[in-house]
Amino acid sequence: MQKAAAEYEIVIKPSKSWFVFDLAEIWRYRDLLFLLVHRDFVSNYKQTILGPLWFIIQPLITTIIFTIIFGKVAQIPTDGMPPMLFYLAGLLGWNFFSRTLGGTSSTLVSNVGLFGKVYFPRLVVPIAAVTSNYIALAIQLVTFLCFWTYYKFFSSVGPSIQIGWDILAFPLIILQISALALGVGLWLSALTAKYRDLAFLTATIIQLWMYATPIIYPVSQIPEKWRWVSSLNPMEMPIVAIRDMFIGQNISPIGDFGISITMTLFILATGILIFNKVEKTFVDTV
Repeated sequence: MQKAAAEYEIVIKPSKSWFVFDLAEIWRYRDLLFLLVHRDFVSNYKQTILGPLWFIIQPLITTIIFTIIFGKVAQIPTDGMPPMLFYLAGLLGWNFFSRTLGGTSSTLVSNVGLFGKVYFPRLVVPIAAVTSNYIALAIQLVTFLCFWTYYKFFSSVGPSIQIGWDILAFPLIILQISALALGVGLWLSALTAKYRDLAFLTATIIQLWMYATPIIYPVSQIPEKWRWVSSLNPMEMPIVAIRDMFIGQNISPIGDFGISITMTLFILATGILIFNKVEKTFVDTV
């Protein structure tokens, strides 16, 4: 009995380090992680009629609006690709990023009651927000593949749609988007705990970021003299890569991928650092 009790004994010690990312400890709380994933998924659609069907309806409505406004009215080119397929490919990665960022950016403020009652690794909550959005991503990926199949095999543009071995890197692209959204979300969560104004600005930040990312326009439309500026956007390369994989557009330069991955890792590392610093004392100040 003493041995069994010792196995379940958890000693909580203060940490002097700002950067704490203990995967082993997070794994020990995996039951809590799964419960939070279920909570996040169910709470969003608990009293809705269509429920998870909104994961399909929302991107389709957005794509139709983009096709009419930017494709027909503004006549922004899509590099010869069908506008519906072009916009859906861009929104596939962007919707996942924006939902994940929105879910993680309010981690501390939204869960202050939970944090003040019991100990658990605080990073479990934002990681749960990331994980729950994989469900929506899977549903939207199936929707996108239905349109891809139609244009590939039942339309005149089918021969121009190419898919290669680079499609195997799709999970890595999603992993990068997850890391980036988590890092930015941790930054916003830590800052929002002290400056509540950021809670009102988060939606605006996401909206402006979307227009700075080649979702409604191809990279070819960016003037050459501004390409170095756009390459500093860490979300540009994941969106372009998804289009490259499924539609067969020109592969982006390796250097741009290096910049995007480096910035993602930097944002994630500094986000964890600032989150760990703030979460130690924010309960006393909220």
